Amino acid sequence: MKTVFEKSRPGREGVWPDAPQNGPEAYIPAALLRSSPARLPELSELDVVRHFSELSRKNFGVDSNFYPLGSCTMKYNPKFTEKAAALPGFAGLHPVLPQLQGAGRLCQGALEVMHDLERLLCEITGMAGFTLHPMAGAHGELAGCMLIAAYHHAKGNVKKKVICPDSAHGTNPASAALAGYEVVNIESVDGIVDPAKLAEVLDDETAALMMTCPNTLGLFERHLPEIVAMLREKDALLYYDGANLNAILGKMRVGDAGFDVVHLNLHKTFGTPHGGGGPGSGPVGVSERLVEFLPVSRVKKLEDGLFVLDYNHPKSIGYVAPFYGNFAVYLKAYAYILRLGREGLVRVSENAVLAANYMRKRLEQHFQIPYNRTCMHEFVASAVEQAKSGVRALDIAKALLDKGHHAPTVYFPLIVKECIMVEPTETESLETLDRFVDDLIEIAGRAASDPASVQAAPVTLPVRRLDETRAARDMDIASL
Repeated sequence: MKTVFEKSRPGREGVWPDAPQNGPEAYIPAALLRSSPARLPELSELDVVRHFSELSRKNFGVDSNFYPLGSCTMKYNPKFTEKAAALPGFAGLHPVLPQLQGAGRLCQGALEVMHDLERLLCEITGMAGFTLHPMAGAHGELAGCMLIAAYHHAKGNVKKKVICPDSAHGTNPASAALAGYEVVNIESVDGIVDPAKLAEVLDDETAALMMTCPNTLGLFERHLPEIVAMLREKDALLYYDGANLNAILGKMRVGDAGFDVVHLNLHKTFGTPHGGGGPGSGPVGVSERLVEFLPVSRVKKLEDGLFVLDYNHPKSIGYVAPFYGNFAVYLKAYAYILRLGREGLVRVSENAVLAANYMRKRLEQHFQIPYNRTCMHEFVASAVEQAKSGVRALDIAKALLDKGHHAPTVYFPLIVKECIMVEPTETESLETLDRFVDDLIEIAGRAASDPASVQAAPVTLPVRRLDETRAARDMDIASL
């Protein structure tokens, strides 16, 4: 497909309003006017409409394709939440209105949504307090690490390191390092955190252990009670990476299990869009002993029922985001939680876990399953057997694109060779799961009988294999 610049023809243009009688200076200061025309393509309105309509039909999206990305929870985003976020009373609010003196009464509904969503998230996770401000999962992790640092600073603790398992998301060590901590990695044993391995590095300088439960292998951390007791003895905190909360909704409250800090991905677990349909949102919850350090401002409900912004928190870590985070995402998550209720949230986790185990069992005769036992919402397969014929995990992922699926996560977590990480979510039908598994089995068969055909994939998409390393290191930006 040609680019919009390749379709450009000199002199072609769309329909424009009449130019102002006094020239563009009538509404744009002369100092801001261009000295030469912008380097834009010259096209008719119909040319532009058809170009972008054609591009849109080439997009992958959760409305049109299956996204089995492990640790991403790419579930279907119900459309009623979009309607809730588009309600004029919410969509028409100026983002600074709540903090303007005397204007708070004009946005009581928005403040009430924030207040009630915090309470709902506290109930779901078992935490004592929440902040909605962080604007993505990794941003929430950083805020969580800052809260951990504030706790230790207030107590006069000298803490220098944060422990991360080798199955952790890459943002865990990055967030800890940004917060000023030394990162110590520990090796998993049988896919989970082993108390004996933890004891080797846990000492008085340990600020926290960052865990995902279930972890990125789709396995539940069975030693939590012992791990919590070990951390308490050193006054170290336990951080919960909420990327995989979809597996335990309504089944386990992480605060009850002993976690002190949790970030949630509203754009994963609670049905709000990712990426271009986003943006994200990473609220952070804390146990009682960290509540006083939460970011400001905080929404407070007065005795007369009025909601106000409360800045009177002298031990707060301060501001972490403008405009209280991504408000439209709160609205979608709030509507999602209210619509499903407790029973619906429990069914989310049950169906997500059932779907993952169904796919794991169907694939176990065709791919190596390194930890082949009951998994949670996702599981990890390996293409080590296919690699003997020259077909690697990346080749299999590319072949799935030809079948109309988005590829699963590959080469993560790093502790599994030729890793293929699959998370089906609870929103996909049995027919979709079977079609994906059937296609994977067919690809595995071709990897043995005709490996070259898999290595050549994709063959049906607008572009073939791209040199991603060269694209990153040798970018051509001259025409931008």
